[in-house]
Amino acid sequence: MPPLIRRYIKTSFGFLVVGLLLGGYLTVGEFLVGAYPPRLAITAHVHLLLVGFMLMMVMGVATWMFPRPAKDDARYRPELAEAVYWVMTLSTALRAAAELAAGWSGVPLFRVLVALGGLGQLLGAALFVINMWTRVRMPSVPPVK
Repeated sequence: MPPLIRRYIKTSFGFLVVGLLLGGYLTVGEFLVGAYPPRLAITAHVHLLLVGFMLMMVMGVATWMFPRPAKDDARYRPELAEAVYWVMTLSTALRAAAELAAGWSGVPLFRVLVALGGLGQLLGAALFVINMWTRVRMPSVPPVK
């Protein structure tokens, strides 16, 4: 398994653990302590699990398993796959941290950071699709005799 793919998968596991810990904290707070969490804490939990864990896992496995690009196909760029990893990782971490901070502090700057993190996730997903588009094809298989 290539290093980039291992990073995608291990990072997705990291987001899973953080998302589950946050979910446990929110559950205990609401149902045992009686302190209802801010809405943005719940969206941080959801983004950590859906984007951080699920989408990052799917992107890593797709990058690994989709048919290799044709040798003469310059449209798929490995350096863009690396950039997608960093954009998605940093944007998801920024968004979740800013959602938590905005939910508990109310400081307007954190809401701007939530939006920047969300736009970064959108950019990362778009770059992923652009880079992977040509790999969604049937692999070349020799004709059956």
